[in-house]
Amino acid sequence: MRNSIAFVCFFVVLTSISCAQDPENQIQTPAETNFEAVLFVDQLQIPWGMAFLPDGSLLITEKSGQLFRFRNGEKSEISGLHDIYLRGQGGLLDVILHPNFSENNWIYLSYASDAGSGSGGHTAIARARLEGNSLSDLEVLYKGSPNSSAGQHFGSRLAFDAAGYLYFTIGDRGNRDVNPQDITRDGGKVYRIHDDGRIPDDNPFVGQSGAKTAAFTYGNRNPQGMAIHPETGAVWIHEHGPRGGDEINIVGKGNNYGWPLVTYGINYSGTSITDKTEMEGTVQPIHYWVPSIAPSGMAFVTSDSYPAWQGSLLVGSLSFQYLERLELSGNQVTKREKLLENIGRVRNVIQGPDGFIYVAVEGKGIYRLEPR
Repeated sequence: MRNSIAFVCFFVVLTSISCAQDPENQIQTPAETNFEAVLFVDQLQIPWGMAFLPDGSLLITEKSGQLFRFRNGEKSEISGLHDIYLRGQGGLLDVILHPNFSENNWIYLSYASDAGSGSGGHTAIARARLEGNSLSDLEVLYKGSPNSSAGQHFGSRLAFDAAGYLYFTIGDRGNRDVNPQDITRDGGKVYRIHDDGRIPDDNPFVGQSGAKTAAFTYGNRNPQGMAIHPETGAVWIHEHGPRGGDEINIVGKGNNYGWPLVTYGINYSGTSITDKTEMEGTVQPIHYWVPSIAPSGMAFVTSDSYPAWQGSLLVGSLSFQYLERLELSGNQVTKREKLLENIGRVRNVIQGPDGFIYVAVEGKGIYRLEPR
């Protein structure tokens, strides 16, 4: 998502916080791996989203605007998508299933759209019924506004929590000085809606004049990873920092995560954004990366297929082209491990219903990690 310019300390050791970080938290490359990365789906350019269907087939979004269904070794394109706005980081983004997909056939998509006011585009969230290889009843549930011609920071990940609320992210759209801290403007936020697009009555900004009432948090930069914690049910996200300062955050009602008032990163030019890394009224990340790894996609490991990884968090790195495994003790990262080193820009990672880990790599395809 960015060509991160690493700090000088990168050339010594890649650490999660600084050059002085404790050795326990330095990233490690295992001497041996207990899996083999097998190419599962080939000939993909930017496979952004992945979602398994009950029949074992796999939905895949290509940022260029195509939605595929992969089954029995063959890709079939699914018809019925609205026009996708392609600009910079914008295009067809994430895809997930409704929790009751087997009963209602709803799938949910995030994408860049030029509908609405202003030139350019903004992030949209839609649902449609999947019937075979076509979509029907497509309806837009939310559309960011106003449109912008900026090509960066559309977000956008999707997740349902155990209560059936749909969470999604929209990046700050490159307008960091306005959007993230203003609850009357879209961008730089995590949103929460009902599965049909209605706004929950207990969303934090309901009743506030001019507020984007779908917003659930603010002060976010560009979240491109979202996962539900398998034990607590909490919504976890990670988001891109600038040059340094990628973060992992736990989503909390009404939380302000501080961007750009506080950050562990600096401008790409090397100049300072702010001298503050914390501030009253803002929430600290549970983990951050310096230098930036440019994170995309995240998944908790619960599968018995990888016993040594139970409870770990997997995060893709676009900049450094590997899969990162983070061991956790509660909400604290205790160990970092580099997997699939130099495989390419890791765009997404999910755990499939078969218990295997699937990793989407730009320009290559989707790999399945098969235990040895």
